[in-house]
Amino acid sequence: MRARVTIVPRPEVLDPQGRAVAHALEGLGFGVVKGVRVGRIVDVELSDGLDRQAAEAKLEQMTRELLANLVIEDFRIDWLD
Repeated sequence: MRARVTIVPRPEVLDPQGRAVAHALEGLGFGVVKGVRVGRIVDVELSDGLDRQAAEAKLEQMTRELLANLVIEDFRIDWLD
């Protein structure tokens, strides 16, 4: 089983990296960009022996305990197969 975890800063949290990217895009002539938020993607492959419900629970736990900082980040899990 494969899943993609998308982690992004919460809307109320400042995103200096996103601001820097937006500023650079503006400097390159892309004035149509209103804002940028920079996050990260983590692709995870889980053991074949897990059923879907157990895999979902394990990945949710992994994400909450290690992959995302829930104080400042939100996440979404998308299953790839």
